Amino acid sequence: MTGIADRLLDGPAHRLAVAVSTREVRARDVTGAALGRAARSRERHGAFLHVAGEDAIEAAAEVDRRIAAGETFPLAGVPIAVKDNVHVAGMPTTAGSRVLGAIVPPCDATCVAQLRAAGCVVVGKTSCDELGMGSSNETSAFGPVRNPWNPDRVPGGSSGGSAAAVAARAVPLAVGTDTGGSIRLPAAFCGLVGLRPTYGRVSRSGLVAYASSFDQAGPIARDVRDAALALAAMAGADPSDATSLPGPPPDLLSRLDAGVAGLRVGLLDHAGEGVDPDTEAALASTAGLLASRGASVVPLRLPRLSLGIAAYYLISAAEASSNLARFDGVRFGARVAGDGPGALVRATRATGFGDEVKRRILLGTFALSAGHREAWYERAQRVRARIALDLADAFRACDLLLSPTAPGPAFPIGEKSGDPLSLYLTDVFTVPASLAGLPALSVPAGLSREQLPVGVQLAGPAGSESLLLGVARELEAAAGPRPDPPGVIR
Repeated sequence: MTGIADRLLDGPAHRLAVAVSTREVRARDVTGAALGRAARSRERHGAFLHVAGEDAIEAAAEVDRRIAAGETFPLAGVPIAVKDNVHVAGMPTTAGSRVLGAIVPPCDATCVAQLRAAGCVVVGKTSCDELGMGSSNETSAFGPVRNPWNPDRVPGGSSGGSAAAVAARAVPLAVGTDTGGSIRLPAAFCGLVGLRPTYGRVSRSGLVAYASSFDQAGPIARDVRDAALALAAMAGADPSDATSLPGPPPDLLSRLDAGVAGLRVGLLDHAGEGVDPDTEAALASTAGLLASRGASVVPLRLPRLSLGIAAYYLISAAEASSNLARFDGVRFGARVAGDGPGALVRATRATGFGDEVKRRILLGTFALSAGHREAWYERAQRVRARIALDLADAFRACDLLLSPTAPGPAFPIGEKSGDPLSLYLTDVFTVPASLAGLPALSVPAGLSREQLPVGVQLAGPAGSESLLLGVARELEAAAGPRPDPPGVIR
């Protein structure tokens, strides 16, 4: 059974689920193989912060028992990894930071509970930029994650551990979270499909908050159908999250094979955004492919695109300043002793938070302070509203928007760590959808001359996940099988 399990782990999640459902292989054998791969990926790439033990084997055995009793599951026995800012019952949650201490939640985040109900088995928690703040997975308190395509390159952030785990074949699916691009950027850098859903599509209950008006959990997968199945399991209204969308989610599989004929695709004007030649070529090739399949590709301009980064980082930092105030050594988190309450709080926060988190807390606190709120925070909110209106206008002229996911492929570890502004600009194409709460998806678009993955982004109006998945599936089918990264774990 071990050989079958290993072979299935190399393929898509939906195929593995069929094999478990038909009892060709046991879920517990697949989980055992995945646990071994997760441990090796932790050692080689730093992808995992915590690898499950016998509890995962027992959860898989329960899936086997229920299948034998006649139950069916859309993701039967599929091993998944979960970003470490999302709660999993009985596993530590660090969010890549020392400030949380040894928090072990008693219950799952809603999205994790729903994935378990669909038949998934959690095999570990993946590394992330500290508290979700970063675009390269270098700010984790526990060290950087290495890209399976090249260990000297970043995997993207902040969900870099989840992306590295899927790219390395440790698991076929992983949960990430996306605030300003933290699912889509790692997906692009690691040659994967990464989907940020419409804001509210997936419950935020059980997520460690960074910026509450942006944060969304979503899937990172090796193919489009897997991403659709995972999001279908994760999505839905949740009474414990007041921002979750009411009513049932749309049928996310309905358009997978619908093609692109007749669709209007807006090709984003990205002049002046520093896009490298390999990414330009991949974008042009994608646009040409869509046109050859019957879509109309038209140039489109977002007049305030360049303002998105400034607005996003001001608003998200302000929300982080508020959300992270609770981690003070008194109410939540680890405690560092000090001479009096004030000294205790200062020592706890100075020791518990890393440099990037401190930088964003300071920026957010300044933007919210008396005498500056109107000039900075409120002005950024007005820009956010204008960008949302620009996107609404764009989607009256086209059905979806095509752009690069990032200006270039994965960059070397350490290249941007001394230049925060340069790192922030990596998100230039991902933050507009985040500002407007819209769905967006990164899909592989080939390799650069350095044999690094390049991704393109598809964005659509609220509720258009099924449309984006269908277009991504057309691109995936046209591209054919993709090569494995050199750092694959077997």
